[in-house]
Parts: sequence; structure tokens; C-alpha cells
Amino acid sequence: MPKTQITSEKIGKPSGHFSHATVVEARGRLVFISGMLAKGPDGKIVGVGDIERQTVQVCENVKSAVEAAGGTLDDICRVDVFVRNMEHFDAIHAVRRRYFTSAPPASTMVETPKMTTPEALIEMSAIAVVQD
Repeated sequence: MPKTQITSEKIGKPSGHFSHATVVEARGRLVFISGMLAKGPDGKIVGVGDIERQTVQVCENVKSAVEAAGGTLDDICRVDVFVRNMEHFDAIHAVRRRYFTSAPPASTMVETPKMTTPEALIEMSAIAVVQD
């Protein structure tokens, strides 16, 4: 489903790979993807201590979830990202650029001291609009 990246000269340029806002024509199915950790198929955290490997796994998990719902990463219009260390911002966005290659989704990133798994460095939830 086509989406449009919205930017405004009245708002500072995004500091990472995201849009100020994303417009999606509201036809199709809304898909709400739960927070994904960097867990592999065996349920164990991939890349303990490595933010790049964990971000790749998180993006792969989000990709798998949206594909299971009949969509693609291009259908994702919003992500919420929770990180243990905001100093990883640039590394995380470098990985996101490889996954979100069309108009990037609107996004929020927040640093948090704890997650459900102590080894987790990042968690991402997403919203997609998948065409029927």
C-alpha cells in the first residue's frame, strides 16, 4: 500500500531514519505488531552485547510478522523502539536504513533501563496497513 513521507520546514530535519509523519490511504487491514526482541527461532537472544546484530534480528522479526499478515516492510507506517542505551542511536538507524528502503515510517525511540529479558538491548513494535 503506498505511503507518503511527510516533512515540514517548520520542524527540524529528522535526526535518524524516520519521517515526521506518514500518510497511508486507509484501505486495507491494520496490523499491530507486538514488541519484538532480538530472539531467534529458538527463543534465545541473538547477538548478546551487540546492538547491530540485535537490531538486525529485531528487524527480521518485524519483517516476519508483517509478512505472516500478508504485507511487507513497505506497509509499516509506524514503529516504536525501546533501547537500553541511546548512544546506540546511529548504529540502530544504520540498520533501519537497510530494512526500511521506501518512505521510512514515523517513529519514536525511548531509552529504558529494563526489558523483559536482561540481554535485550532493543525492542521494536510496529503498525502496518496491509492492502486486502
